[in-house]
Amino acid sequence: MTLDSVLSLLAFVVACAAAATPGIAFRPGAWYRSLAKPSWCPPDWLFGPVWTVLYVAVAVSGWLVWRQAGFDGAAVALTVYGAQLVLNGLWSTLFFGLRRPDLALAEIVLLWLCVLMTIAVFHPIHQTAAWILVPYAAWVSFAVILNFSIWRLNPARASSREP
Repeated sequence: MTLDSVLSLLAFVVACAAAATPGIAFRPGAWYRSLAKPSWCPPDWLFGPVWTVLYVAVAVSGWLVWRQAGFDGAAVALTVYGAQLVLNGLWSTLFFGLRRPDLALAEIVLLWLCVLMTIAVFHPIHQTAAWILVPYAAWVSFAVILNFSIWRLNPARASSREP
């Protein structure tokens, strides 16, 4: 692997780390723990490891597409990829930062669609890169259902900032 290739992979890792930053800044905390959640809600400790693995996969996927086609050859695909990273980071801000499960639900549906679109536009360029994103799509699908359930179980708190 060339130095150029390593540095470009590092750039994709940094982009994914930037998307993860709101999730680090806006922790679940007491507000989240006080919400009613479905019985199948995973324990809080599970989210960090899952997202770490997913972010590494997302970085590798984007890097593979870039290596295959470059920015010029994959402009649309990498733009969609960038959009899903932005939407990914925005969710934590809405859900945990603003304490708005209602807004976060609308946003995560957009994220889910964008992840699916990323898979679709990556597939013609690099099939492995597209397949690497399937667990990410599955986890975001689960997160949509979890976000919806929390919103439905907490109607009085779903659109307010009350503690």
